[in-house]
Amino acid sequence: MPDLEKKSKISASRKLMLKSMMVAKAKEMLEQELMDKEEEKERYLAEKAPPVQTSRLSFDELQELCRELHAKIDMVDEERYDIEAKVLHNTREIKDLNIKVLDLRGKFKRPNLRRVRVSADAILRSLLGSKHKVSLDLRANLKSVKKEDTEKEKTVEVSDWRKNVEAMSGMEGRKKMFDAAKGSVQ
Repeated sequence: MPDLEKKSKISASRKLMLKSMMVAKAKEMLEQELMDKEEEKERYLAEKAPPVQTSRLSFDELQELCRELHAKIDMVDEERYDIEAKVLHNTREIKDLNIKVLDLRGKFKRPNLRRVRVSADAILRSLLGSKHKVSLDLRANLKSVKKEDTEKEKTVEVSDWRKNVEAMSGMEGRKKMFDAAKGSVQ
């Protein structure tokens, strides 16, 4: 618990400034990474696909060049199709394995958890450790009620019910009840 009470040694404005500096640095790094990727792409294309010189070629040589390029394009498309098929197969396999895992989880019955009664003293001991001897007697904090007061109230309320029924019967009884309710509201 003492770890939670420690206050940060850095002020809020300093934290905000550090966060903004970190965001700015991350933005710079991201921009640099994008530029590096673009340069790498250009370097790769220059190496793998050099510019074609068509100005000195005859018509037959241009047709042969086009056939070679189409053959290379067909090979790349076949490779791309094969890779896509492998990826699709792997994703299906992953889904099937996930379903099997979920089925296996469902087969094992989880035991019912039992309610454990722990006293307040035991909870405090586990939280604070065995060094602290804090006693928490909740019953001592409750208000005590004297039995004599409740018995007096009961005896006052109990009276001869036959007299009460005769007094309340008819219109006069209802008027008395109405007046009594009106008087208690005021």
